[in-house]
Amino acid sequence: MSTVDGRLLRGERARTATLDAAVALATESGLDGLSFSQLAERAGVSKSGLFAHWSTKEELQLAAVAHAGHRFTQVVVRPALRAPRGIRRLWALQESRLADLAGGALPGGCFFANAQFEFTVRPGSVRDALSAALADWHALLERLITEAVELGELRHDVSPAQLAFELNALGTAAVYESRLLQADAIYTYARVAALQRLRGLTPAPDLLPEA
Repeated sequence: MSTVDGRLLRGERARTATLDAAVALATESGLDGLSFSQLAERAGVSKSGLFAHWSTKEELQLAAVAHAGHRFTQVVVRPALRAPRGIRRLWALQESRLADLAGGALPGGCFFANAQFEFTVRPGSVRDALSAALADWHALLERLITEAVELGELRHDVSPAQLAFELNALGTAAVYESRLLQADAIYTYARVAALQRLRGLTPAPDLLPEA
């Protein structure tokens, strides 16, 4: 039994490492440009080994989307949710997203911003998965905004959907502009813009950093 369990564990680790490579590669070559040949070379595995997990390119793409979502949850969302409920948690989430982008863990920036733009006019299961991921992200932002309103840390007239859109838009703009312009400056602009927007909407600005 231990031998079987060891093999399963090694197999799962290899699959995870391969999906890590797939997510990173997709930020460079595009999700549609993700090929078994490229991935095999990047991950240092055989193409036949990849086909043992995913029989079609679409299956591989969907697995990459799911893995990117898991990564985003672990790296961006969970650390932010340790902050106190209310505007501090909302701000922590915005900072966590920008920190992940600025950290350069993914060579092409944000997996989701790039892939969602790539698949906007391509109907199918991959687009559906990307659309669902974007909807989930907006829902999380709206939930945190609503909590902040209920706690009196955001004005009662704040629209959660509107503010969620604005915060996401700032992060998305940072993804694109940081690839073409001076990245450090772009991340600073995005951070300051979000901070100023929140400070203008809260009756408790002392809960947020000055800059």
